[in-house]
Amino acid sequence: MIYALYYNSPIGNILLAERDGGLFGLWIEGQKYYFGPVKEEITEKETPILAETKTWLDRYFSGEKPEIPELIISPIGSEFRQEVWRILCEIPYGKTTTYGEISKKMAVRMGREKMSAQAVGGAVGHNPISIIIPCHRVVGTNGSLTGYAGGMATKVRLLTHEGADMSNLFIPKRGTAL
Repeated sequence: MIYALYYNSPIGNILLAERDGGLFGLWIEGQKYYFGPVKEEITEKETPILAETKTWLDRYFSGEKPEIPELIISPIGSEFRQEVWRILCEIPYGKTTTYGEISKKMAVRMGREKMSAQAVGGAVGHNPISIIIPCHRVVGTNGSLTGYAGGMATKVRLLTHEGADMSNLFIPKRGTAL
């Protein structure tokens, strides 16, 4: 059984979803891959996990820096995606990293010489727990803010909220993830 509820945030409505005692989804309304591939019955109910997530988000949006391990998260994805999402969890508040940097870390973790930044981009783009697993902190090597399923305006708002240095970042004029 999936339990879900909406959270009204400064960036819009957010759908929170829990299954088997862990948060497995946090989607900004209208984002790409909204609610992912879920086909199970959904019950609207505030569970302890969802209540804790709301409190975590309240703290985040009020300017605190809650830690990811304060929540039980259970994103659903392949082993490769899970590892990319673990790397995303290591990016500090107010900092950014690139798809290329994540690719290098993945290559090391997988015992390979190199890893495709495109493959990493696919995993980042399919992150099912936005904000908490901070995919908004990933940018292109050239400073491009491309690749956020929640939209560029939301990505800019989240990075600005966290105090990220935006001086060398830009929104591309064209691309696949605008």
